[in-house]
Amino acid sequence: MAATVPAVARAMSIFEVFAREQRELSNSEIARFIGVADSSCADLLHTLYQAGYVTRTARSKRFYPTGRLLAAAQAIAENDPLLQVSREAIDLLSEKTGETALCGRLEHGFVRIIGIQEGKYALRYVMKIGEKMALHGSGLGKALLAQVDPEEAARQLRLKSLKKLTPASITDPALVERAVQEVRERGWAETRSEGIQGVGALAVGGHVGGEPVAISLTGPQERIDENREHYLRTLLDVQASVFDPRDATARPAPLKTRRRNTARAAPAT
Repeated sequence: MAATVPAVARAMSIFEVFAREQRELSNSEIARFIGVADSSCADLLHTLYQAGYVTRTARSKRFYPTGRLLAAAQAIAENDPLLQVSREAIDLLSEKTGETALCGRLEHGFVRIIGIQEGKYALRYVMKIGEKMALHGSGLGKALLAQVDPEEAARQLRLKSLKKLTPASITDPALVERAVQEVRERGWAETRSEGIQGVGALAVGGHVGGEPVAISLTGPQERIDENREHYLRTLLDVQASVFDPRDATARPAPLKTRRRNTARAAPAT
């Protein structure tokens, strides 16, 4: 059976202290913050100093992290399996449909965009990596909420106020929860002008390494309607190929294409 190594936990807590304080600290200050004796803290700091993870001022003998930890973290992030999966998924989606494909993760009451591949059409949806989307007004949001249990979905929906983004926006958390339950049952999510007037989206969710993630096709509502069956089939095929199989949502029954008169999205810039 594996054992917990207290020294490792204490070393990591030192970096957490620096992240919080954002200043040079003495050995005694760090020892007090992490709750250990000065001598034990000195050993930890000496080890980190010898390994190049902290530096020490010559006169005051105070410590501060070097850039080595940041460099290691950035290298790890560049090979994050979640980012690799999102890149593969949205590339496949956009290649097969020509629409803008998005990938998002759940973050404290909203969707964080972690991947985007713009579509080939002159009239297309555009965003930037790192931007946020409302949970209640996006296909990604509903698909993500369907990947967590109902209690967590309800909690996430109450972390932020549900704003009336368009006349079609649903702002009652209970009604959004009901819509999310429908997503769980049928296996895919949809929005129709709920986040931006004239823009529609189809989305599916899954898990990567235990974390919920969702992918969507987003564009002018009229074009989404015209290609509904093809887009859904493509989304579900990509879902099955890139997400953890044990967490993938169920495939829906075949749908008939629906056509509606809707406003078109603004041209991409």
